[in-house]
Amino acid sequence: MKMLCSIYRSPRKQGMYLYVPREKGTREVPEQLLKLFGKPEHAMDMVLTEERKLAREDILQVLDNLKNQGYHLQMPPKQEDWIVHLPDELLTRNDPV
Repeated sequence: MKMLCSIYRSPRKQGMYLYVPREKGTREVPEQLLKLFGKPEHAMDMVLTEERKLAREDILQVLDNLKNQGYHLQMPPKQEDWIVHLPDELLTRNDPV
């Protein structure tokens, strides 16, 4: 399976992206989702194939969603996945306190 896809970023939530078939655009995306997503900002167009690797998404799931529902929503990473260092964690044993 090969599909030309347009990818849009959300102006409301950093890291949230909407994948849609290029020839259909956002026509099949539910209106309620578009309200939550905000006005889609075009990020890029990309040819998707089963062999292609995506940084944060499973290509097979993306292709299936595009085929069956007309869009794929990529959510931002969860905050607990981010590494947060507190000031005292940055000190080494030889640093003065």
